[in-house]
Amino acid sequence: MRRRTAKNVCGLVPLALNPFHAGFPGKRNSARCAVLTILLLPLFLMACRSNDDDGGGAPSGTATALCEQSDYAATPYELEVPYFFPDPIIPADNPMTLEGVELGRFLFWEKALSRNNAVSCGSCHFPAAAFSDDKPFSFGLYGEPTDRNSMGIINLAWVKDFFWDGRASSLEEQILEPLVHPVEMDFTWAEAVERIGEDPEYQQRFEAAFGTACVDSVRMVKSIAQFMRTMISHRSKFDKARYYGEALLSPAENRGLELFLAEGGDPAFVDGGQGGGDCFHCHGGDLILFTDNLFRNNGLDTVFTDLGRADHTGNPWDEATFRTPTLRNIALTAPYMHDGRFATLDEVIDHYDMGGHFSATLDPLMKLQGIGLSLSPQDKADLIAFLETLTDYEFIENEAFHDPH
Repeated sequence: MRRRTAKNVCGLVPLALNPFHAGFPGKRNSARCAVLTILLLPLFLMACRSNDDDGGGAPSGTATALCEQSDYAATPYELEVPYFFPDPIIPADNPMTLEGVELGRFLFWEKALSRNNAVSCGSCHFPAAAFSDDKPFSFGLYGEPTDRNSMGIINLAWVKDFFWDGRASSLEEQILEPLVHPVEMDFTWAEAVERIGEDPEYQQRFEAAFGTACVDSVRMVKSIAQFMRTMISHRSKFDKARYYGEALLSPAENRGLELFLAEGGDPAFVDGGQGGGDCFHCHGGDLILFTDNLFRNNGLDTVFTDLGRADHTGNPWDEATFRTPTLRNIALTAPYMHDGRFATLDEVIDHYDMGGHFSATLDPLMKLQGIGLSLSPQDKADLIAFLETLTDYEFIENEAFHDPH
């Protein structure tokens, strides 16, 4: 919860709305005023939490510029964009620099950005799990679980809406939230700026990246975003076979690719059916990003316990819709779905094979609800064989993305 100040109920001095740092009435205040202040404090705290809570259940952070702008120019960072990828999304007000990326890497893995120095951004995004979490829900600095599964940090320079419900419209906006979330890092940006700004090593890094040793939340957020945009995955076995001419897919992997690109449904019973996995509609028939980055209800439930994007938009037609995750490195990012309900890829394919559960917002592309895909055991095995070719070991082993501390 962000710390706010309000006027003392007796009209004298500001009172910090934090039970561990609250000021007490001065000599001119009576004991009655002190008691009244303590009695009303919980009401102020409830109001503070209510105002901070956004539609997704996480408090919104705000970056504040404290440092003066200058004409200083750090060393430009040449983002190595694969030749077959579309153009990345790089904000004009946050050009990438070598020094900014390196600073962002240190901050991404910096546990001092949590209240008790226990967790960092990287604490929920492990390299071995393709920078996702291997648990259904991550655990914050006090051991409490988050509300949703941690998505993998993969090719974020091609994403426009962040979080499962898309409530952040830029990577910079997304970075603001975990630090102030009461379950995740439970800090404030003002306190984070103060703590980092007192570190001589960080002063040097900020000066190298921005021209002065001044630290503020805008600079911190920009540098973390710069680092995260460098995390590009494009060297899987599939990429090496299709784009680089360095590998060959096995017969099973090739058949899995064919199933991936084929319409679902037994052609003997379903008009237009091709006996395929029906995967390409949402996960990219162009075979590049392996996601359309849209929000869909993929038939997980008939009764919703998580309203998904509707929590953010308020639109009932967005209920139980979530952002389509990339399939790159999918073999490493278990468990699956926004709530981590599926432990294996076999369970995921079984869900789609049965056609999903009906609801008012079920995506039209889940057109075989009640019928199913009619995949054979061999079909399922071949699909998984293809999905495993999307694993990029060079990406997860790249030391430039790992903890530098």
